[in-house]
Amino acid sequence: MEDHRGRAARALAGAQAQGAEALVVASAPNRRYLSGFSGSAGVVLIADGRRWLLTDFRYLEQAEREAPAYEIVPIQRQVWQQVAALAGEVGARRIGFEAEHWTVAQWRRAVSEAPGVEWVETAGVVEALRVVKSPEELQRMATAARIADEALAQVALILRPGLRERDLSLHLEAKMRELGAEGVAFPTIVASGPRGSLPHGLASDRKLEPGELVTIDFGAVYQGYHSDETVTWALAGDHPERARLREVYEVVRAAQAAGLAAVRPGVAASAVDRAARQVIEEAGYGAEFGHSTGHGVGLEVHEAPWASSHPTRDWTLQPDMVITVEPGIYLPGLGGVRLEDTVVVTQDGYRRLTQADKAWREW
Repeated sequence: MEDHRGRAARALAGAQAQGAEALVVASAPNRRYLSGFSGSAGVVLIADGRRWLLTDFRYLEQAEREAPAYEIVPIQRQVWQQVAALAGEVGARRIGFEAEHWTVAQWRRAVSEAPGVEWVETAGVVEALRVVKSPEELQRMATAARIADEALAQVALILRPGLRERDLSLHLEAKMRELGAEGVAFPTIVASGPRGSLPHGLASDRKLEPGELVTIDFGAVYQGYHSDETVTWALAGDHPERARLREVYEVVRAAQAAGLAAVRPGVAASAVDRAARQVIEEAGYGAEFGHSTGHGVGLEVHEAPWASSHPTRDWTLQPDMVITVEPGIYLPGLGGVRLEDTVVVTQDGYRRLTQADKAWREW
């Protein structure tokens, strides 16, 4: 069972290191990580020896069930005044808030409702805890990945020229739900033919044509945790640039292999990016690879650590971190290729969560 008390204590210690005496958390992923509460509305407050979850009437029963480590408090109209009063019970007047998640309007409201409080900006307190996954988190992510892979295998059976991108997306998302996903990790990307040069090309009404490539970026959510995977498939048939498309595919495949080989404890996440990017640059396609090589996955589909060539913070990989490796090449007017797997850092390398074969396949 996950240790929500321990998580709360570590989060409070992180906030205290940034000058706060208590910590209020309203962002949904962080709130769920700290408490286990999956509802869409609520505030977590942590102070010395106390933990509160404030939520409204709709979620009180759910909160009691999901967050037994917390005192459940019905939320009132002036919630920040309420937060200040609760923190005041243990003498906390400097309350840390998630500066990266609050709007200016939220901050102004808090200052107005609780003028006796000093609101302290904190950054990355809970996110820093989330980068290393617990066994329970890894199990949920493995289940999400398995659901997505099984759905992809079933959808592959209907892949053919004439099928609309939108139909492919719809079938994939429906299969993931049928297999137990509580939702999709993000709007499914299906980009075929020349639309393959759009890294985030959402599924359109375009029909698949013989001989072209189709890129599918997809994921499932299971008990709050995400999977993320990308395949690029080749439709059988003639294409005037077939040889070049195959060449580009093999470059991306080699780049992904190089990135994966770099994943191990003690390595900077940016080194994963460099390993994959070097392969693409040496093949002459550096300008056509404009995004980072990878990112963390968990309660959010994009979270720390970031495998980027220009990171604002460079993370050192540790066992049980989860990261994607997803290089790509995008050629306007022709198409594109991206291959992505989500992996867990192990004691001596990595373990794949996503299992779809990334070798060249014709359909």
